[in-house]
Order: sequence, then C-alpha cells, then structure tokens
Amino acid sequence: MQDQKCVNVDFPAWMVESLDREADRVGVTSQSIIKVWLAERLEELAANKALQRTSR
Repeated sequence: MQDQKCVNVDFPAWMVESLDREADRVGVTSQSIIKVWLAERLEELAANKALQRTSR
C-alpha cells in the first residue's frame, strides 16, 4: 500500500471535457484515467533518463 496525498489541479474546461469523454469510453473515472496517464508518462521519463545514463 502506497501513501497517498491529495492534490488539487485546475484544468481548462476543454481538457476536463476530453478527459470525461475518454474516461466514459474506457469505463473508468476521470481520476483513474489521470492517474494512469501520469504514471505512464512518469515511467517513460524515468526509463528515458536511465537509458541516457547507460549510453554515456
């Protein structure tokens, strides 16, 4: 179990509407899709950073 921390983020209305549509399409909450997408991006950044260190 990981510690959780609540964060408030303001998004433009168009972004919230797009997130809601995608969440509905996939069948999850908007909060879930935001968490998944952020986790994927952070993992990608960490992997790229690790590759850069090993290629030097």
